[in-house]
Amino acid sequence: MKRVSAIAAVAALTAAALTAPAQAAPATAEPASTKEYVVLYKEGASAAEAQKAIQAAGGTVVKVNTAVGLATVSTANAGFADALKSSAAIEGVAANRVIGKAPESARVKANVRKAIEAKVIEKEGRHGTKRAKWNAKPSAEPLDDLQWDLDVVQANQAHKYEQGDKRVLVGVIDTGVDGTHPDIAPNFSNSLSRNFTTDIPVDANGDVIDGPCEEEPDASCSDPANVDEDGHGTHVASSIASPLNKLGVAGVAPKVTIVNIRAGQDSGYFFLQPSVDALTYAGDIGVDVVNMSYYIDPWLFNCANHPLDSAADQAEQRIVIQATQRALNYAHRKGVTLIAAAGNGATDYTKELLDGSSPDFASEPGEAPYDRTIPTSCVSMPSEGNHVISVSSVGNSTRKAYYSDYGNGYVDVAAPGGDVYDTPGNTRDITKATLSAYPESLARLNGEIDANGVPTVEYVVRDCRGSVCGYYQYLQGTSMASPRAVGVAALIVSNYGKQSWGGFGMDPDAVERRLESTATATRCPAGGSYTYTRNLPSGSTVTATHACEGSRNSNGFYGQGIVNALSAIGR
Repeated sequence: MKRVSAIAAVAALTAAALTAPAQAAPATAEPASTKEYVVLYKEGASAAEAQKAIQAAGGTVVKVNTAVGLATVSTANAGFADALKSSAAIEGVAANRVIGKAPESARVKANVRKAIEAKVIEKEGRHGTKRAKWNAKPSAEPLDDLQWDLDVVQANQAHKYEQGDKRVLVGVIDTGVDGTHPDIAPNFSNSLSRNFTTDIPVDANGDVIDGPCEEEPDASCSDPANVDEDGHGTHVASSIASPLNKLGVAGVAPKVTIVNIRAGQDSGYFFLQPSVDALTYAGDIGVDVVNMSYYIDPWLFNCANHPLDSAADQAEQRIVIQATQRALNYAHRKGVTLIAAAGNGATDYTKELLDGSSPDFASEPGEAPYDRTIPTSCVSMPSEGNHVISVSSVGNSTRKAYYSDYGNGYVDVAAPGGDVYDTPGNTRDITKATLSAYPESLARLNGEIDANGVPTVEYVVRDCRGSVCGYYQYLQGTSMASPRAVGVAALIVSNYGKQSWGGFGMDPDAVERRLESTATATRCPAGGSYTYTRNLPSGSTVTATHACEGSRNSNGFYGQGIVNALSAIGR
């Protein structure tokens, strides 16, 4: 859950300010500034009727998703939102958070605040070319001995019987996928992949968001659909479907097809319009399963009427909830199994909690996150949306990871996402994170490999097959757990799916039932809670206690259990 994500992310308009329909200003007045809004149409309202109301209020539609009824609108009319309040065709209006103040050093802070994919870099080490000892397992890849996660879900054993079907499409809604990575390319669909974002170099105040276009690995703000300039989406895709090609790692479903459906910025932000567009596109092209390792910014929890929020912020959060749920409903109706990361806040989503991280992206100078007590009526999207399978994370011992969010009735299943402190003595061991593909371009840009291509940090690993080398990074998080559950779901569709007039596939409710009913039931810890102790490299010790509620077959740490690939395919 990044990562992986409410407001539409589009590049700031560079055109001159549009003329509002209000009476003309004096010749000496400063030109009106152009702002962007997201506008949610009433359900059942015609697009023509809604767009007529927008135009009458002085707005110009920049982009619209007609399946959901969500539009990004540009206007110079300061009273635009008020002008639409009485329209029978409009559900709500909110300022577009792309135009505003972002946190400083957003490229770094976005990943930290999401707390989804911890790149464990507390100390540096060195990994050169790694060749694991081959064994008799059919899916044994060169780095198989570093993939403890495959053993937890019994994927290696499942691969004797089912490795996935090329007809099964898995959508990665994330920061992008490096479709040229040698351990992804054989299963990557260039023709179906899409990018619904545009990089945003800086915000209206000049603060960094995605960074200057010329400093991007491809020197462009308009990335092709086979590029990932963050690394998160590539890790996710590899976890699902890295092929059995005698290079690097294996995915849980190594023969299914990966489709990059990018909705995340390089900086880790996931805004509303791209997220909605990604979901409806997945439904339209016949995607079978999607991975959503993110939450929709700028609110970790969306509250319809929180007393500490302004009227505008309340309206914005209502739009996030409504528009996202419409998109989830649309994708589900089209046959998409929806799977999301539970989050890395180490909190129980079924209890009142304190959130001090939102809004994480400001629309006006001086706006900043503030503390809110979050009642259970508030929701994080998409993980708490209807039809969504929420996945918590476990470490190599199968205990719930120290960072993973949880909650009885919130978590549906668990999967391995890594826990570097799930070790004897609770000391840090990077190999207890999860290892998956990493774009070489990012490794070079970040100075993580030397001029000869040898990794210079402990969290990056290289493997070569002749002259072809692939790079991999250790990450931990529910963002890493979710794609492993997605991989098992993809094996289910491959094994039990049917060909019909609409194509090959399987009802998403049936996929969910199979995924949950075949998961390995796992009890709460003895006494109903677990105290995590982490002995940090700095010498300090951190402890935290999490309470687990529920039965062996359904509880707040594991949901229905830890996903099991072998059982899922009936073996």
